[in-house]
Amino acid sequence: MIPVLVFPEFDPVLVHLGPLAIRWYALAYIVALVVGWRLMRRLVLRPPQVATQLQVDDFLTWATLGVVLGGRLGYILFYQPSLYLAHPAAALELWHGGMSFHGGMLGVATALLLYTRRHGINTLAFADRLAVVVPIGLGLGRCANFINGELWGRPAPASLPWAMIFPRVDNIPRHPSELYEALLEGVLLLIVMVLFARHQSVRERAGLLTGIFLLGYAILRAFCEHFRQPDAFLNYLAFGTTMGQLLCIPMAIAGIALIFYARRGPVLRPIVPSPLPSEPV
Repeated sequence: MIPVLVFPEFDPVLVHLGPLAIRWYALAYIVALVVGWRLMRRLVLRPPQVATQLQVDDFLTWATLGVVLGGRLGYILFYQPSLYLAHPAAALELWHGGMSFHGGMLGVATALLLYTRRHGINTLAFADRLAVVVPIGLGLGRCANFINGELWGRPAPASLPWAMIFPRVDNIPRHPSELYEALLEGVLLLIVMVLFARHQSVRERAGLLTGIFLLGYAILRAFCEHFRQPDAFLNYLAFGTTMGQLLCIPMAIAGIALIFYARRGPVLRPIVPSPLPSEPV
């Protein structure tokens, strides 16, 4: 018989600094935002340039608020609205977990729309550069889920070499679905996005990279949901689907629509600097 792995009980708190506790989950968000910000500063300068690096710096605050507020509100509305209606103060208890990627995506999309319109930036072109770096946050977030011992997988055959027992749940070997999602939604999707973003012909089509990301994430997330145990308070929905899979349907539709729109839309042109005034003779 192949020995079954047992989930190592990680401490969800990375380090205690007096009354302050730095958690792995918070660290994942911070690292993802910083690394994504640095990469996006380079992407916006690739031809055709769509924004300045200072504008990317400014947008980081907007994106952070969009992720946190959208992710939390999305979880409340999509997953446990009755609980938070009965206990509204619990909505502020972020240290207990409860973030939705789909909600965070809507939050960032709202922030992006408001920011680009305020500064006269092409919204879809700016979104394309942002879409390339989003998988960094997805991958790190799933690693944090694994460290926290949450969002575990469905029962797996004991013969599966990487089947894992989560003692806090039961003694049944399960899929470490958090790691599946980290590898597919994080690593694989990041590689795909970077490879597409290397081509100027792709960057010139505003909305194309965003469409590729939305469709790619929807497919990979829906696939990973086959190995992830549904939330106990929701369980399986119609036809054996999960809430995560249902939320991926509008994402996939939006991704396909953006891909078709971008392929038929106008080609972005490089920003031409204003000519310097001629010197008097």
